[in-house]
Amino acid sequence: MPVPCFLSSRFLGETRRPYFQILMSKIFLNAVFTIAAAAALTACGGGGSDSPVPEATQNVALEFAAVAGTAPVQCGTVVQGLGIGGVAAQVKDLRFYISDVALLKADGSPVPLALSANDDWNLSAGADRTTLIDLENATGACSGGTPATNALVRGTVPAGNYVGVKMTMGVPFALNHTLYSDVTTAKPPLDIAAMAWSWQAGRKFSKIELTDPAGADGTWTAKTFAVHLGSTGCTGNPATGETVKCLNSNRMQFQLNNFHPAQQKIAIDLKALLEGNDITRNVAGAAGCMSGGTDPECAGIFKALAIDWKADGTGTGLPINGGAAQTVFRTIAR
Repeated sequence: MPVPCFLSSRFLGETRRPYFQILMSKIFLNAVFTIAAAAALTACGGGGSDSPVPEATQNVALEFAAVAGTAPVQCGTVVQGLGIGGVAAQVKDLRFYISDVALLKADGSPVPLALSANDDWNLSAGADRTTLIDLENATGACSGGTPATNALVRGTVPAGNYVGVKMTMGVPFALNHTLYSDVTTAKPPLDIAAMAWSWQAGRKFSKIELTDPAGADGTWTAKTFAVHLGSTGCTGNPATGETVKCLNSNRMQFQLNNFHPAQQKIAIDLKALLEGNDITRNVAGAAGCMSGGTDPECAGIFKALAIDWKADGTGTGLPINGGAAQTVFRTIAR
């Protein structure tokens, strides 16, 4: 019988004691050894259950907010200082998908955020994770939206010290084009018709729209300026088993260093997004930027998003240097 690491196996004085006492002593000591050995195995590093000890986790809530420079932005109020000429506008829509969130350790290594359970705002399928951030509330010029809003990405990470965050504005390819390509059968939050962008192009990664604050009586020649980010040049119908391929993925990546979720929010700055455009008129193509490879309204938008775009249509649609030069997302105090 193996001897526990903290017990001695010597039996002292047995030979001088009557046989019956020796026998009873052996039975008693064998029972003691059996119990002690079972307890000792754990102390010695052996035996017991093979199930790993659950890793400690911590909850994370990333909060988003809309601003124009330093001014808060919301539906039903006039936003000042937008675009070339610093014009006034009202928000008509303000929704976007955030995916593949990871918190950053001090050495720069990313730790993926495990999203909260699937619901109206979150969807995880395998390694693919996305959350709809909805900052419109169906009031004012946002009347075509929904009253329900969501400003949070919630989830968990292993317990530890984190100093930053990285993420993507966009929907992962598999969720966009394969698993849930059809908006009518997709799981939330990919089932919103307003965020659909044809069967082959999946979803609008962002649906950000500004409108003339004076409405039909205003001076804008194009009454709405839209920023619809999404994949373009897509071919293949997943509904019939075809493989989808897109010439330009147009997913925006960005990283925020020195970010602490308990003290800070992530702001989307409409002033920075629209800086290079006269939002009161449309030069060519669709009203605003709808990710067209040669649409002149997209030049300033894609520069702010740090996505490769070229006026001759040869842009790759990929993040430039991981989005290091993007100006749209930044941290602000809670």
